[in-house]
Amino acid sequence: MNKFGDAIRTQREAKELLLRHVAAEMDVDTAMLSKIERGERRAKREQVIQLAKILELDKNELLTLWLADRVYEVIQNEALGLDALKVAEQEANYKKIKK
Repeated sequence: MNKFGDAIRTQREAKELLLRHVAAEMDVDTAMLSKIERGERRAKREQVIQLAKILELDKNELLTLWLADRVYEVIQNEALGLDALKVAEQEANYKKIKK
């Protein structure tokens, strides 16, 4: 799963921005940004926010895709991954209600 990388690549190409220009604006190596787009490297939270601004994407939507990719990376090969997600969702909802 690489929803985050696909989203930033699609938007970068739609805006006709070169990889090297976006990487320079972020102050990262072009190869690193390319790996982030391909899902071979994970972006840091701060980089996600930078990309949202540069590519004029909704920050919350991009952060959601980034988090979803991270969660999937953890559970993808786990037989009980979906069960663990359900427990985590219940806990998150419980804590949300409690606040």
